Amino acid sequence: MLKNYISENKDRFINELMEMLRIPSVSADPKFKADVIRTAEFVKQKLQEAGADSVELCETAGYPIVYGEKMVDPALPTVLVYGHYDVQPADPYELWNSPPFEPVIKNEKIYARGACDDKGQMYMHVKAFETMMKHNALACNVKFMIEGEEEVGSANLGTFVKNNLDRLQADVILISDTGMLGNDTPSITSGLRGMSYVEVEVTGPNRDLHSGSYGGAVANPINILCQMIASLHDENNHITIPGFYDNVEELTEEERAEMGRAPFDLEKYRQALGIADVHGEKGYSTRERISIRPTLDVNGIWGGYTGEGAKTVIASKAYAKISMRLVPHQTSEEITEKFRKHFESIAPASVQVVVKPHHGGEPVVTPTDSVAYQAAARAYEEAFGIKPIPVRSGGSIPIVAMFKAVLGIDSVLMGFGLDSDAIHSPNESFGLFNFLKGIETIPLFYQYYAEMSQHA
Repeated sequence: MLKNYISENKDRFINELMEMLRIPSVSADPKFKADVIRTAEFVKQKLQEAGADSVELCETAGYPIVYGEKMVDPALPTVLVYGHYDVQPADPYELWNSPPFEPVIKNEKIYARGACDDKGQMYMHVKAFETMMKHNALACNVKFMIEGEEEVGSANLGTFVKNNLDRLQADVILISDTGMLGNDTPSITSGLRGMSYVEVEVTGPNRDLHSGSYGGAVANPINILCQMIASLHDENNHITIPGFYDNVEELTEEERAEMGRAPFDLEKYRQALGIADVHGEKGYSTRERISIRPTLDVNGIWGGYTGEGAKTVIASKAYAKISMRLVPHQTSEEITEKFRKHFESIAPASVQVVVKPHHGGEPVVTPTDSVAYQAAARAYEEAFGIKPIPVRSGGSIPIVAMFKAVLGIDSVLMGFGLDSDAIHSPNESFGLFNFLKGIETIPLFYQYYAEMSQHA
């Protein structure tokens, strides 16, 4: 019955998603402020139309949080759905095959910024809720909390959660902001890495200098910055910051072997990325490097003259943005401080260094023996015809650890994206199959969670 409704309404569901994708809700860039707010209003309207009660835009010091609920029976378990309506910047625009905020459907995929991360996946929950409401099939109470600042660190979400503890009480948090191994190999994310994000500034002379008159006599901040960054890894791609690995969780050989059961084709991986070979920490597989090991990467670097033609200068300043992905038992505060102390210590006297922390988040492992996880596994198995595999993700959703710490609630990460969806990159996409299969699978989770909770 529910599947028939989804099939009959799939064109409308897709068109509504494309309408939302046309709104450039880039939270990182103030010039898109009105569009971010317009997207929040869109989500509010669609939740109301789907049948939610008490839907409102909850103001924060930043962008509003969309909150709505449907409490059908206090005896039933309550699911708190989290998602976000903001998106990453679309730059560089010239690398998109079609404009990032003019969604197009090609090869059974929607191409647009935010198609997968997270508008498409968040909107699956709105349409799944509508489907359940239309058929009086809502097996759990449900609360929605959809924010507009995830892509800039969810700076105001923690305050909102702490100020609304009673309102947000639930039995489980349901999130679709992750992915699967493949459409024929469903998986459920059972762990996420944390994050420490910093910006560094290296200053040399008090002004840009003529590279002929001063070159060779005055430190070039760009050269120095590159040398400092290069020294952060050794010949085995091990991070050289003292104490960086002190608290890193080391998995047993048995645990690593269990992880290795997940299908992974290294040759296809290389081909998909257009690389001749992979690169990473010695002694670990590619999948381990992107899930259970911490990393350090430069996300951007700039300084000096980068315009057309030539300008022979030694820049006064050079900058870089650096992110470190963290694993269980590391903390963002600890790693940020270790980075700062080390980076300042390796700077030569000829330059000055400033380390500016941005945002961070904590790693988390979600239990696979919980009622909620088992309900999700049964939902995937029924929808896809195959048991899902638990997989640790390399990405970060900092609020998952915050939810556990503040609300005392575990999350279930029911993602439907694929690695090929190119989130955060030009030509981001989301498969129509995945969007519709998510809408089909989510009601099954509610059904099984309600049933299994009665017997827990």
